[in-house]
Amino acid sequence: MTNILMVCLGNICRSPLAQAVLQSQLPEDSFYVDSAGTGAYHIGNPPDKRSIAIAQKHGLDISTQSARQFKVSDFDSFDYIFVMDQSNYNDIIALARNDNDISKVQLFLKPNVSIKNKNLPDPYHGNQSDFENVYHLINETCHTLKQMLNP
Repeated sequence: MTNILMVCLGNICRSPLAQAVLQSQLPEDSFYVDSAGTGAYHIGNPPDKRSIAIAQKHGLDISTQSARQFKVSDFDSFDYIFVMDQSNYNDIIALARNDNDISKVQLFLKPNVSIKNKNLPDPYHGNQSDFENVYHLINETCHTLKQMLNP
């Protein structure tokens, strides 16, 4: 079983979407996908209602997800840790205990060669079209990750 963790700031916008999209594209008997946030702002809360709406629009249900904060033991539980932007990367790397922990962490958009800016925009302070844009970036990148992880 390959374990994958998606990480953003609050675990209510980008990482829940990335979790659901990638989960829908990989065989569940071989892959486990979860998400977390670097901050403790929304622990226990469901995803942002706009993320839930975008997911539903694209046939995914993230309404039962619950925000949690990244913990150091996640380095032991996950094979890949995909972070949504450089700030999240810096926060997670600061918690790493060794080179093995660091080797598991990368920017989520890094494998997507069609995108120059490797920071996935945070739509939290935006509008519905910002959430739609983020969904499309996530979906496109998850197709690339699927090929990389499950050739």
